Amino acid sequence: MLAQKRTSRPRRRFKTQPAMSHETLSPVVRLWILRILQSLGAYKEWVQSNGFRRDALASALGMERWLDEDAHEFDPKAVRLELRKLHTQAEKQAHTIELPATLRANTARLAELANLSQVDARILEFASSIHQEPLLDEAADMLGELSSARVAVCLATILDLPLDEVRAALAPNGLLARTGLVVLDRNGRGWLCSRLDLLSNQFADLMHTECSDILHLLRGTVHAAPAPQLQLSDFPHIRNQLDIALPYLQQACSPQHPGSDQPARRGVNLFIHGAPGTGKSELARTLAQALGCTLFEVANEDDDGDPINAERRLRAFRAAQSFFSARRALLVFDEAEDVFNDGEGPFGRKSTAQLRKAWVNRMLEDNPVPTLWLSNSGLLDAAFIRRFDMVFELPVPPQRQREHIVAQQCTGLLDKAAIERLGRCEYLAPAVVARAAQVVHSIANQLPPPQHGPALERLINNTLQAQGHPCLLRDDATRLPDVYDPAFVHADADLTAIAQGIAQHRTARLCLYGPPGTGKTAYGRWLAQELQMPLLVKRASDLQSMWVGECEKNIARAFREAEQDGALLLIDEVDSFLQDRRGAQRNWEVSQVNEMLTQMEAFSGVFIASTNLMQGLDQAALRRFDLKVKLDYLRPEQALALLQRHCTHLGFEAPNAHEQARLARLRQLAPGDFAAVLRQSRFKPLKTTADLIAALESECALKEGGKGSMGFV
Repeated sequence: MLAQKRTSRPRRRFKTQPAMSHETLSPVVRLWILRILQSLGAYKEWVQSNGFRRDALASALGMERWLDEDAHEFDPKAVRLELRKLHTQAEKQAHTIELPATLRANTARLAELANLSQVDARILEFASSIHQEPLLDEAADMLGELSSARVAVCLATILDLPLDEVRAALAPNGLLARTGLVVLDRNGRGWLCSRLDLLSNQFADLMHTECSDILHLLRGTVHAAPAPQLQLSDFPHIRNQLDIALPYLQQACSPQHPGSDQPARRGVNLFIHGAPGTGKSELARTLAQALGCTLFEVANEDDDGDPINAERRLRAFRAAQSFFSARRALLVFDEAEDVFNDGEGPFGRKSTAQLRKAWVNRMLEDNPVPTLWLSNSGLLDAAFIRRFDMVFELPVPPQRQREHIVAQQCTGLLDKAAIERLGRCEYLAPAVVARAAQVVHSIANQLPPPQHGPALERLINNTLQAQGHPCLLRDDATRLPDVYDPAFVHADADLTAIAQGIAQHRTARLCLYGPPGTGKTAYGRWLAQELQMPLLVKRASDLQSMWVGECEKNIARAFREAEQDGALLLIDEVDSFLQDRRGAQRNWEVSQVNEMLTQMEAFSGVFIASTNLMQGLDQAALRRFDLKVKLDYLRPEQALALLQRHCTHLGFEAPNAHEQARLARLRQLAPGDFAAVLRQSRFKPLKTTADLIAALESECALKEGGKGSMGFV
């Protein structure tokens, strides 16, 4: 016999199965094979001068005797005559032949769901079979590589259907293509099986499997979303967005008129973006529950856990739009950047959506099922973004909500102080907390209780570091010293009176300037405490970036976060962003100042900027501050009062006259020097008041341009 057929194209991997005889071959598949071989002339390729191109086909068709060379000499003419007789007999019985019951039932379900015509259903049956039956695929391959037009001719012959109706069914605007069930590959030429692209890689197997739920046929394509774990009340930080989104989706999901299943509006699409773990998927599920809708999710991986490419995800979305258009449903397309931003690369390759821009635009304007598009990135082509009805960011929840989430997820693992400390981490997304808590809860009985909290924080820190964020701070960086009092701050304005005024109006823009350690940042923390407001502290290192334009985004994000949380925003080292634009040498230096000025102008809360370098700040920025307060080194009486309080706190004797004189000579003494000395005492203990003053003298002596004391000791 001749060698097996060529394998110049990638072959589909079929399940291992025994050789098939004519008794086990499905009658309809046998009929289709005979039409391919006889009616379409594939026998010319199959029947060679000295044997069959494919022996298994001969066995399946009941022509095994020609395989025994000892019993029968191979006679091509006799073989062709026998093949013709088999075909004639099969055609006489064609009207009695039925599809396998499972395939017939599943096709009927899909036909009803997608409103397929009889021709559509017949093509779907054949496409599902040729991807499932190896011998049918082998027989069709003997037709050679086919053009799109030739595919229609072959299908019309194999299925005994009118050619015009087959062409219409395979058209790009036909139901089969619109639903994604069967799409004719129109690129170049190819074998019949590969030209008929099915909804998913598993679809043919699913069509031949008994199922009670239509969603079973859509596995790896679309699946019902799980129930939410949260309520809309758990998203207070986007309440203003939900006040618009909820009634709009409610209207979109309502029928056009009583008795109609058709939605009131088509082309309803919301784009929700935010950092990974902020709860976008949970928000989508919560919205669906609030609306009383069934939520379906477009799959991003198949049953084997392998990722699904952007092209197939779009086809799955298109199928879901057809399947669920008559249901009260919402659709969620998670990780939308897989479609809109998958072209990023060194050579600027276009994304899948950009390559199909016209089709995607039409889809966004006419989809019958309202869709929530979720993305970790808000960067989209402007031509796409303007077609979404709503676009908003789901940020990391504000501090109060973060504390609530930590307390809810970490029950029994953390004490109140640890919960508050974790809640202050502005990068801490809900998913990070939930996953870490799940791990620790699962091994809680194998860890001593004192290790539960540290283990949880270790897991959270690992994730934060991998995301490029700072670790959790073990010490509370925003906790005020026990001895803090505005009376110990040398300011050119009454800081207590300022706090009282801000408390009445709840809005202010202050610039605190002066030497390091004079209490600028500490005053901001104290003011937040007095106003009973959350505190959002941003340092220059938090906002700066090596990427052009990223710093401006960070500045805008800081103001937006403070606005959403109702927090006092404190930006330290603000001179990094407000240098006089007249001396700027680069465009980004100007844009940073412009962004800061724009955000200051629009911010309605309490904003405090601190700087050690008042000279050189942009004049326009200075005009935008309601008040500019200078904080200077301590006056002698303030220094003495602060020393006495620290002595009492440490259990030292009150300073004598000589020690008071030494203190008075320190002209550059600041509250920060006392804090530094107290930190040193943890590993360099202070035993007397004299030791405390000596440590303060050392601090002052190190200051640039300063001297530890004046006069004689």
